[in-house]
Amino acid sequence: MENTFWVALAASSLAALVTALGIYTIRHFEAWGRKYSIYFVCFAAGVLISVSFLHIIPKSFEMNANAPVYLLIGFVLLHLFNRFITAFVCERNPNSRYGIGLIPMLGIGFHSFIDGFVYSITFTVSIFTGALAATGMVLHEFPEGIITYLLLLRGGFSEKTSLILAFLAASLTTPLGMLISYPYINQIDKPLLGALLSLSAGALVYVGATHLLPQTEKEHRKYSMFAFGAGILVAVLIVLTK
Repeated sequence: MENTFWVALAASSLAALVTALGIYTIRHFEAWGRKYSIYFVCFAAGVLISVSFLHIIPKSFEMNANAPVYLLIGFVLLHLFNRFITAFVCERNPNSRYGIGLIPMLGIGFHSFIDGFVYSITFTVSIFTGALAATGMVLHEFPEGIITYLLLLRGGFSEKTSLILAFLAASLTTPLGMLISYPYINQIDKPLLGALLSLSAGALVYVGATHLLPQTEKEHRKYSMFAFGAGILVAVLIVLTK
């Protein structure tokens, strides 16, 4: 278990680093970041969806007979949270700093914090399961950092303030969530771990299918489908060669 702790911490820290890299890129290489970030989104969507259906969901079904229920709950809860954030933002003045910048930042920060829980859960099940989930999750952190920083800028914050807030909300919250959740994840029994794994799978499917993929539909880039297919292929190859 000690080994899984350090691996989970390393993976969540890598996610934080990738998010920070996204923030750095969009600040210093804005044109490049805008041009290629959609390909990271496509690839991450392919990996997250494939990993969920090919490995994480079957694994959770083995561990808990009620896993399908928790899978649905995980999906619906993340959807409701997203709807709540969207509705809350829309009620605000679209030109206000609070509506455009701060609230989306808080939503992304909460999402990143929950990502830390996913690292704890999946790596506790096995190193392989955690590595599969981490592959897609780490890849989607790059555009997430970009989005957070840009939203804060559009909300009227200065470049320096946007940089600090984006780093705190989108980057540091992931390893923080892992550190807080891991001691409790380690002490739970197999059925409960299966339930949590299924909840995580529902969240991952939501992120991939209803959060990342729609972004690819909005930007019909030449190689977007290739990037999505590459993500699926990578996940399939990893699962088949386990």
